[in-house]
Amino acid sequence: MGSIFDAVALPPGLNTAGFSADSSARAAGLEQRRVERIARALQHLYDSGAYPGVSLCVRHEGRVVFNCALGFAAGGGPGDAAGTARRSMTLDTPVCVFSASKAVTAVLVHKLAEEGGISLEAPVAYYLPRFARHGKGRVTITDVLCHRAGVASPPIPRAVRTPALLEHPEQILEYICNAPLRGYGRPGYHALTGGYVLGAIIESATGMALPDYLDTRLRQPLGMRSFTYGLQPELRPEVARNYAAGMPVHFPVSTFIKRLLLVDFDLVIEASNSASFMDAVIPAGNLYATADELSRFFQMLLDGGVYAGRRVLAPKTVARLLRPRGDVALDRALLIPMRYSDGLMLGTSGVGLYGFGAGDAFGHLGFTNVLGWAQPSRGIAAGLLTTGKAVLGPHLPALLRLLGAIRRLPTAA
Repeated sequence: MGSIFDAVALPPGLNTAGFSADSSARAAGLEQRRVERIARALQHLYDSGAYPGVSLCVRHEGRVVFNCALGFAAGGGPGDAAGTARRSMTLDTPVCVFSASKAVTAVLVHKLAEEGGISLEAPVAYYLPRFARHGKGRVTITDVLCHRAGVASPPIPRAVRTPALLEHPEQILEYICNAPLRGYGRPGYHALTGGYVLGAIIESATGMALPDYLDTRLRQPLGMRSFTYGLQPELRPEVARNYAAGMPVHFPVSTFIKRLLLVDFDLVIEASNSASFMDAVIPAGNLYATADELSRFFQMLLDGGVYAGRRVLAPKTVARLLRPRGDVALDRALLIPMRYSDGLMLGTSGVGLYGFGAGDAFGHLGFTNVLGWAQPSRGIAAGLLTTGKAVLGPHLPALLRLLGAIRRLPTAA
Protein backbone atom coordinates (compact mmCIF):
# COMPACT_ATOMS: atom_id res chain seq x y z
CA MET A 1 0.00 0.00 0.00
CA GLY A 2 2.99 2.32 0.24
CA SER A 3 2.21 3.03 3.87
CA ILE A 4 4.52 4.15 6.65
CA PHE A 5 3.41 1.41 9.01
CA ASP A 6 3.54 -2.06 7.55
CA ALA A 7 2.55 -3.91 10.70
CA VAL A 8 -0.30 -3.76 13.13
CA ALA A 9 0.51 -1.94 16.35
CA LEU A 10 -1.09 -3.62 19.36
CA PRO A 11 -1.81 -1.94 22.69
CA PRO A 12 -0.20 -0.24 24.46
CA GLY A 13 0.41 1.01 20.98
CA LEU A 14 2.67 2.90 18.75
CA ASN A 15 6.37 3.53 19.36
CA THR A 16 6.88 6.42 16.97
CA ALA A 17 10.63 6.38 17.45
CA GLY A 18 10.68 3.01 15.74
CA PHE A 19 9.13 4.24 12.51
CA SER A 20 10.36 6.42 9.70
CA ALA A 21 8.69 7.89 6.68
CA ASP A 22 8.71 5.67 3.63
CA SER A 23 9.63 6.77 0.13
CA SER A 24 6.14 8.17 -0.48
CA ALA A 25 6.35 10.47 2.51
CA ARG A 26 9.89 11.60 1.59
CA ALA A 27 8.88 12.16 -2.02
CA ALA A 28 6.07 14.38 -0.74
CA GLY A 29 8.66 16.43 1.11
CA LEU A 30 7.28 15.57 4.53
CA GLU A 31 9.43 15.94 7.59
CA GLN A 32 9.47 13.05 10.02
CA ARG A 33 8.13 15.25 12.83
CA ARG A 34 4.90 15.91 10.92
CA VAL A 35 4.27 12.21 10.50
CA GLU A 36 5.14 11.48 14.12
CA ARG A 37 2.75 14.23 15.25
CA ILE A 38 -0.09 12.35 13.54
CA ALA A 39 1.10 9.08 15.05
CA ARG A 40 1.15 10.51 18.57
CA ALA A 41 -2.31 12.04 18.12
CA LEU A 42 -3.70 8.74 16.88
CA GLN A 43 -2.22 6.98 19.88
CA HIS A 44 -3.77 9.62 22.15
CA LEU A 45 -7.16 9.04 20.54
CA TYR A 46 -6.82 5.29 21.04
CA ASP A 47 -5.76 5.79 24.65
CA SER A 48 -9.01 7.68 25.33
CA GLY A 49 -10.57 4.23 25.67
CA ALA A 50 -13.47 4.97 23.35
CA TYR A 51 -12.36 2.67 20.55
CA PRO A 52 -11.40 -0.99 20.79
CA GLY A 53 -10.06 -0.58 17.25
CA VAL A 54 -9.10 2.41 15.12
CA SER A 55 -7.48 2.84 11.71
CA LEU A 56 -6.38 5.92 9.84
CA CYS A 57 -5.13 6.48 6.30
CA VAL A 58 -3.92 9.90 5.17
CA ARG A 59 -2.98 10.88 1.65
CA HIS A 60 -1.08 14.08 0.96
CA GLU A 61 -0.65 15.36 -2.58
CA GLY A 62 -1.92 12.01 -3.83
CA ARG A 63 0.50 9.81 -1.88
CA VAL A 64 -0.24 7.62 1.14
CA VAL A 65 1.87 9.18 3.89
CA PHE A 66 0.25 7.56 6.91
CA ASN A 67 -1.62 4.26 7.21
CA CYS A 68 -1.97 2.63 10.61
CA ALA A 69 -4.29 0.37 12.61
CA LEU A 70 -4.42 0.12 16.41
CA GLY A 71 -6.17 -2.26 18.76
CA PHE A 72 -8.57 -5.10 18.07
CA ALA A 73 -11.16 -5.80 15.42
CA ALA A 74 -12.95 -8.13 17.85
CA GLY A 75 -12.56 -9.43 21.36
CA GLY A 76 -11.14 -6.29 22.86
CA GLY A 77 -14.25 -4.30 23.60
CA PRO A 78 -16.88 -3.75 26.29
CA GLY A 79 -19.51 -6.45 26.46
CA ASP A 80 -17.34 -9.22 25.02
CA ALA A 81 -17.66 -12.43 26.93
CA ALA A 82 -14.70 -13.53 29.05
CA GLY A 83 -12.34 -15.60 26.99
CA THR A 84 -13.51 -14.18 23.66
CA ALA A 85 -10.72 -14.58 21.15
CA ARG A 86 -9.08 -11.32 20.18
CA ARG A 87 -8.48 -10.40 16.57
CA SER A 88 -6.06 -7.62 15.73
CA MET A 89 -7.18 -4.56 13.82
CA THR A 90 -5.22 -4.51 10.57
CA LEU A 91 -4.92 -2.24 7.58
CA ASP A 92 -7.20 -4.64 5.69
CA THR A 93 -9.93 -4.90 8.34
CA PRO A 94 -13.28 -3.87 6.83
CA VAL A 95 -15.31 -1.53 9.03
CA CYS A 96 -18.88 -0.33 8.62
CA VAL A 97 -18.71 3.39 7.82
CA PHE A 98 -22.41 3.93 8.67
CA SER A 99 -23.53 7.41 7.50
CA ALA A 100 -20.34 8.02 5.54
CA SER A 101 -22.09 5.64 3.11
CA LYS A 102 -24.19 8.66 2.07
CA ALA A 103 -21.21 10.22 0.32
CA VAL A 104 -20.81 7.11 -1.84
CA THR A 105 -24.52 6.87 -2.63
CA ALA A 106 -24.55 10.58 -3.53
CA VAL A 107 -21.66 10.08 -5.94
CA LEU A 108 -23.57 7.23 -7.59
CA VAL A 109 -26.58 9.52 -8.05
CA HIS A 110 -24.38 12.19 -9.62
CA LYS A 111 -22.75 9.54 -11.83
CA LEU A 112 -26.16 8.42 -13.05
CA ALA A 113 -27.01 12.03 -13.89
CA GLU A 114 -23.69 12.31 -15.76
CA GLU A 115 -24.69 9.25 -17.79
CA GLY A 116 -28.05 10.84 -18.66
CA GLY A 117 -30.10 8.36 -16.65
CA ILE A 118 -31.72 10.99 -14.41
CA SER A 119 -31.99 14.74 -13.97
CA LEU A 120 -31.00 15.97 -10.53
CA GLU A 121 -33.57 18.75 -10.73
CA ALA A 122 -36.41 16.38 -11.62
CA PRO A 123 -39.05 15.52 -9.02
CA VAL A 124 -38.44 12.27 -7.18
CA ALA A 125 -41.97 11.29 -8.20
CA TYR A 126 -40.94 11.23 -11.86
CA TYR A 127 -38.94 8.09 -11.08
CA LEU A 128 -40.94 6.90 -8.04
CA PRO A 129 -44.57 7.99 -8.68
CA ARG A 130 -45.85 6.92 -5.25
CA PHE A 131 -43.49 9.41 -3.61
CA ALA A 132 -45.86 12.20 -4.69
CA ARG A 133 -48.39 11.28 -2.00
CA HIS A 134 -49.34 13.90 0.59
CA GLY A 135 -47.92 16.88 -1.24
CA LYS A 136 -44.44 15.55 -2.03
CA GLY A 137 -44.76 15.87 -5.79
CA ARG A 138 -42.51 18.95 -5.90
CA VAL A 139 -39.62 17.38 -3.98
CA THR A 140 -36.60 17.00 -6.27
CA ILE A 141 -33.65 14.62 -6.20
CA THR A 142 -31.48 17.59 -5.27
CA ASP A 143 -33.71 18.24 -2.26
CA VAL A 144 -33.03 14.71 -1.06
CA LEU A 145 -29.28 14.99 -1.64
CA CYS A 146 -28.97 18.17 0.44
CA HIS A 147 -31.31 17.08 3.26
CA ARG A 148 -34.13 19.46 2.41
CA ALA A 149 -36.71 16.94 1.22
CA GLY A 150 -38.87 17.17 4.34
CA VAL A 151 -38.99 13.43 5.07
CA ALA A 152 -36.26 13.15 7.70
CA SER A 153 -38.47 11.39 10.26
CA PRO A 154 -41.49 9.66 8.70
CA PRO A 155 -44.13 8.37 11.10
CA ILE A 156 -43.40 4.68 11.67
CA PRO A 157 -45.44 2.56 14.09
CA ARG A 158 -43.61 1.89 17.35
CA ALA A 159 -44.22 -1.86 17.02
CA VAL A 160 -42.05 -2.10 13.90
CA ARG A 161 -39.25 0.23 15.04
CA THR A 162 -36.74 -2.58 15.45
CA PRO A 163 -33.34 -3.18 13.85
CA ALA A 164 -34.99 -5.67 11.49
CA LEU A 165 -36.81 -2.76 9.87
CA LEU A 166 -33.52 -1.38 8.55
CA GLU A 167 -33.11 -4.51 6.46
CA HIS A 168 -36.40 -4.01 4.56
CA PRO A 169 -35.94 -1.07 2.19
CA GLU A 170 -39.27 -1.60 0.44
CA GLN A 171 -41.17 -1.37 3.72
CA ILE A 172 -39.30 1.76 4.80
CA LEU A 173 -39.78 3.32 1.37
CA GLU A 174 -43.53 2.82 1.72
CA TYR A 175 -43.49 4.63 5.07
CA ILE A 176 -41.52 7.47 3.45
CA CYS A 177 -43.93 7.72 0.53
CA ASN A 178 -46.88 7.86 2.93
CA ALA A 179 -45.25 10.56 5.07
CA PRO A 180 -46.35 14.20 5.00
CA LEU A 181 -43.88 16.99 4.25
CA ARG A 182 -42.27 18.41 7.38
CA GLY A 183 -39.81 21.25 7.07
CA TYR A 184 -39.51 21.06 3.30
CA GLY A 185 -36.78 23.32 1.94
CA ARG A 186 -34.98 23.72 5.27
CA PRO A 187 -31.94 21.67 6.33
CA GLY A 188 -33.00 18.61 8.30
CA TYR A 189 -30.57 15.69 8.25
CA HIS A 190 -32.11 12.59 6.64
CA ALA A 191 -30.13 10.01 8.60
CA LEU A 192 -31.56 6.96 6.80
CA THR A 193 -34.59 7.97 4.76
CA GLY A 194 -32.80 9.83 1.97
CA GLY A 195 -30.61 6.83 1.21
CA TYR A 196 -33.57 4.53 0.64
CA VAL A 197 -35.12 7.08 -1.74
CA LEU A 198 -31.88 7.59 -3.70
CA GLY A 199 -31.18 3.87 -3.88
CA ALA A 200 -34.66 3.23 -5.25
CA ILE A 201 -34.20 5.96 -7.88
CA ILE A 202 -30.94 4.39 -9.08
CA GLU A 203 -32.51 0.95 -9.32
CA SER A 204 -35.61 2.29 -11.07
CA ALA A 205 -33.62 4.29 -13.62
CA THR A 206 -30.96 1.66 -14.36
CA GLY A 207 -32.76 -1.64 -13.87
CA MET A 208 -29.68 -2.70 -11.86
CA ALA A 209 -29.41 -3.65 -8.22
CA LEU A 210 -27.74 -0.84 -6.30
CA PRO A 211 -24.71 -2.97 -5.27
CA ASP A 212 -24.12 -3.84 -8.93
CA TYR A 213 -24.18 -0.19 -9.94
CA LEU A 214 -21.71 0.60 -7.15
CA ASP A 215 -19.48 -2.26 -8.24
CA THR A 216 -19.24 -1.17 -11.87
CA ARG A 217 -19.02 2.61 -11.33
CA LEU A 218 -16.81 2.87 -8.24
CA ARG A 219 -15.63 -0.32 -6.59
CA GLN A 220 -13.91 -1.85 -9.62
CA PRO A 221 -12.55 1.41 -11.11
CA LEU A 222 -11.02 2.32 -7.72
CA GLY A 223 -9.59 -1.16 -7.18
CA MET A 224 -11.42 -1.76 -3.91
CA ARG A 225 -11.46 -5.07 -2.03
CA SER A 226 -14.48 -4.39 0.17
CA PHE A 227 -16.37 -1.09 -0.43
CA THR A 228 -19.81 -2.65 -0.66
CA TYR A 229 -23.21 -2.16 0.91
CA GLY A 230 -23.17 -4.99 3.40
CA LEU A 231 -20.18 -7.29 3.38
CA GLN A 232 -19.24 -10.27 1.27
CA PRO A 233 -19.44 -13.56 3.23
CA GLU A 234 -15.79 -14.33 2.55
CA LEU A 235 -14.69 -11.11 4.29
CA ARG A 236 -16.90 -11.44 7.38
CA PRO A 237 -14.32 -13.37 9.42
CA GLU A 238 -12.15 -10.23 9.15
CA VAL A 239 -14.80 -7.59 9.91
CA ALA A 240 -14.47 -5.21 12.86
CA ARG A 241 -17.17 -5.46 15.52
CA ASN A 242 -18.93 -2.33 16.72
CA TYR A 243 -19.24 -1.52 20.42
CA ALA A 244 -21.17 0.90 22.61
CA ALA A 245 -18.54 3.08 24.24
CA GLY A 246 -17.98 6.40 25.94
CA MET A 247 -20.38 7.89 28.47
CA PRO A 248 -23.78 6.13 28.72
CA VAL A 249 -26.40 7.60 26.39
CA HIS A 250 -29.45 8.74 28.38
CA PHE A 251 -32.47 10.97 27.81
CA PRO A 252 -32.69 13.41 26.06
CA VAL A 253 -29.74 12.36 23.88
CA SER A 254 -31.10 8.81 23.57
CA THR A 255 -34.46 10.09 22.31
CA PHE A 256 -32.74 12.42 19.86
CA ILE A 257 -30.65 9.57 18.41
CA LYS A 258 -33.65 7.25 18.18
CA ARG A 259 -35.54 9.86 16.18
CA LEU A 260 -32.64 10.05 13.72
CA LEU A 261 -31.88 6.33 13.45
CA LEU A 262 -35.46 5.01 13.77
CA VAL A 263 -34.40 2.57 16.53
CA ASP A 264 -32.58 2.72 19.90
CA PHE A 265 -28.85 3.55 20.01
CA ASP A 266 -27.72 0.27 21.58
CA LEU A 267 -29.94 -1.80 19.29
CA VAL A 268 -28.37 -0.23 16.21
CA ILE A 269 -24.92 -1.21 17.44
CA GLU A 270 -26.00 -4.74 18.28
CA ALA A 271 -27.72 -5.17 14.93
CA SER A 272 -24.70 -3.88 13.01
CA ASN A 273 -22.72 -6.95 14.10
CA SER A 274 -25.30 -9.41 12.77
CA ALA A 275 -25.16 -11.45 9.58
CA SER A 276 -28.55 -10.09 8.50
CA PHE A 277 -27.21 -6.51 8.69
CA MET A 278 -24.28 -7.51 6.49
CA ASP A 279 -26.71 -9.16 4.07
CA ALA A 280 -28.79 -5.98 3.78
CA VAL A 281 -28.41 -2.99 1.46
CA ILE A 282 -28.75 0.23 3.46
CA PRO A 283 -27.69 3.02 1.08
CA ALA A 284 -27.29 5.59 3.88
CA GLY A 285 -25.74 3.34 6.45
CA ASN A 286 -23.96 0.04 5.79
CA LEU A 287 -21.11 0.48 3.36
CA TYR A 288 -17.99 -1.39 4.49
CA ALA A 289 -14.49 -0.15 3.74
CA THR A 290 -10.94 0.09 5.02
CA ALA A 291 -9.41 3.42 5.98
CA ASP A 292 -7.31 3.26 2.83
CA GLU A 293 -10.38 2.69 0.66
CA LEU A 294 -12.26 5.60 2.22
CA SER A 295 -9.23 7.84 1.75
CA ARG A 296 -8.87 6.62 -1.84
CA PHE A 297 -12.50 7.52 -2.60
CA PHE A 298 -12.01 11.09 -1.40
CA GLN A 299 -8.67 11.34 -3.19
CA MET A 300 -10.50 10.58 -6.43
CA LEU A 301 -12.87 13.50 -5.74
CA LEU A 302 -9.94 15.73 -4.77
CA ASP A 303 -8.32 14.89 -8.11
CA GLY A 304 -11.40 15.99 -10.02
CA GLY A 305 -12.79 12.51 -10.65
CA VAL A 306 -9.57 10.74 -11.69
CA TYR A 307 -7.93 7.73 -10.01
CA ALA A 308 -4.66 6.13 -11.17
CA GLY A 309 -4.94 7.90 -14.51
CA ARG A 310 -8.48 6.66 -15.12
CA ARG A 311 -11.41 9.06 -15.26
CA VAL A 312 -14.18 7.89 -12.92
CA LEU A 313 -16.30 11.06 -12.86
CA ALA A 314 -16.46 14.00 -15.25
CA PRO A 315 -14.99 17.28 -13.90
CA LYS A 316 -18.40 18.98 -14.11
CA THR A 317 -19.90 16.14 -12.06
CA VAL A 318 -17.38 16.64 -9.27
CA ALA A 319 -17.88 20.41 -9.40
CA ARG A 320 -21.64 19.96 -9.05
CA LEU A 321 -21.19 17.53 -6.17
CA LEU A 322 -18.95 19.93 -4.24
CA ARG A 323 -20.98 23.10 -4.85
CA PRO A 324 -22.41 24.44 -1.57
CA ARG A 325 -26.17 24.29 -1.19
CA GLY A 326 -26.70 27.48 0.76
CA ASP A 327 -24.74 28.96 3.67
CA VAL A 328 -24.23 27.53 7.14
CA ALA A 329 -27.66 27.04 8.71
CA LEU A 330 -29.15 25.31 11.71
CA ASP A 331 -30.00 21.73 10.84
CA ARG A 332 -33.45 21.08 12.31
CA ALA A 333 -32.70 17.38 12.85
CA LEU A 334 -29.14 17.54 14.18
CA LEU A 335 -29.71 20.85 16.01
CA ILE A 336 -26.26 22.14 15.02
CA PRO A 337 -25.09 24.50 12.26
CA MET A 338 -24.34 22.59 9.07
CA ARG A 339 -23.32 23.32 5.51
CA TYR A 340 -24.19 20.84 2.79
CA SER A 341 -23.53 20.29 -0.88
CA ASP A 342 -25.72 17.99 -2.94
CA GLY A 343 -24.56 14.93 -1.05
CA LEU A 344 -21.65 15.92 1.19
CA MET A 345 -21.02 17.65 4.51
CA LEU A 346 -18.89 20.74 3.94
CA GLY A 347 -16.37 22.33 6.24
CA THR A 348 -17.07 25.55 8.09
CA SER A 349 -14.93 28.42 9.30
CA GLY A 350 -13.67 28.12 12.86
CA VAL A 351 -14.13 24.66 14.30
CA GLY A 352 -16.23 22.12 12.40
CA LEU A 353 -16.49 18.46 11.49
CA TYR A 354 -12.97 18.44 10.05
CA GLY A 355 -11.31 20.41 12.85
CA PHE A 356 -10.14 24.03 12.97
CA GLY A 357 -9.54 26.02 9.82
CA ALA A 358 -10.99 23.48 7.40
CA GLY A 359 -13.59 25.64 5.68
CA ASP A 360 -12.73 24.24 2.25
CA ALA A 361 -12.99 20.59 3.34
CA PHE A 362 -15.66 18.20 2.14
CA GLY A 363 -16.58 14.71 3.26
CA HIS A 364 -18.99 12.90 5.54
CA LEU A 365 -19.33 11.82 9.14
CA GLY A 366 -20.32 8.28 10.10
CA PHE A 367 -21.90 6.97 13.32
CA THR A 368 -20.32 8.09 15.54
CA ASN A 369 -16.69 9.10 14.85
CA VAL A 370 -16.08 7.55 11.46
CA LEU A 371 -14.89 10.26 9.11
CA GLY A 372 -13.90 10.48 5.45
CA TRP A 373 -12.85 13.82 4.01
CA ALA A 374 -10.60 15.85 1.76
CA GLN A 375 -9.21 19.37 2.09
CA PRO A 376 -8.04 20.87 -1.20
CA SER A 377 -5.91 23.67 0.32
CA ARG A 378 -3.84 21.07 2.17
CA GLY A 379 -3.91 18.36 -0.50
CA ILE A 380 -5.30 15.97 2.10
CA ALA A 381 -7.61 12.97 1.62
CA ALA A 382 -8.20 10.88 4.73
CA GLY A 383 -10.24 8.06 6.19
CA LEU A 384 -10.67 7.52 9.93
CA LEU A 385 -12.47 4.37 11.07
CA THR A 386 -13.45 3.69 14.68
CA THR A 387 -15.28 0.75 16.23
CA GLY A 388 -16.44 2.33 19.48
CA LYS A 389 -19.75 4.15 19.12
CA ALA A 390 -19.11 6.94 21.61
CA VAL A 391 -21.21 10.12 21.67
CA LEU A 392 -19.77 11.96 24.69
CA GLY A 393 -16.47 11.46 26.48
CA PRO A 394 -12.75 12.27 26.57
CA HIS A 395 -12.31 11.06 23.00
CA LEU A 396 -13.69 14.35 21.64
CA PRO A 397 -10.69 16.59 22.48
CA ALA A 398 -8.42 13.75 21.36
CA LEU A 399 -10.24 13.67 18.04
CA LEU A 400 -9.76 17.42 17.59
CA ARG A 401 -6.07 16.97 18.34
CA LEU A 402 -5.78 14.31 15.64
CA LEU A 403 -7.61 16.43 13.07
CA GLY A 404 -5.28 19.30 13.94
CA ALA A 405 -2.20 17.14 13.44
CA ILE A 406 -3.44 16.09 10.00
CA ARG A 407 -4.34 19.66 9.07
CA ARG A 408 -0.78 20.75 9.87
CA LEU A 409 0.56 18.88 6.89
CA PRO A 410 2.03 21.35 4.36
CA THR A 411 -0.23 23.49 2.22
CA ALA A 412 -0.86 21.99 -1.19
CA ALA A 413 1.53 23.08 -3.91
